[in-house]
Amino acid sequence: MLDRLPVEIVERIVAKIPDTDLIAASKVDSVWWQEVRQEAYKRWKNYATTIGHVQALGKPFEKGNIDWISFEDVNDFYKRWIDRLTEDQLYIMEKMLRNGMVVDPQERETIEHALSEQRWGGDPWGLNWEWNE
Repeated sequence: MLDRLPVEIVERIVAKIPDTDLIAASKVDSVWWQEVRQEAYKRWKNYATTIGHVQALGKPFEKGNIDWISFEDVNDFYKRWIDRLTEDQLYIMEKMLRNGMVVDPQERETIEHALSEQRWGGDPWGLNWEWNE
């Protein structure tokens, strides 16, 4: 029955599926596979954009500019936030890679490198989340 839905409905359904279940929906048929792939790319881009925004939010709180809150609290908060976003982004990327949704060799290499960095406890995006000291 799911394989007979109009594309517009499939798009709406796929947009509501949580990250953890997204790739499983691609198994319905080729239309679902394509919609899931597009949604996964969109989420990948959104995570990257959000990480950039979070980094920008942290700029006013560089060490020396904080008088109302401790430096450690701000640093820990932003680090946890970026770490969580990075984990979510890497989850999507890994699932896309493992299910044949990444066809560009450069994207494949980027994902493999980021996953390798994460496995070894590194910083996959080279953010080196440290404040001016």
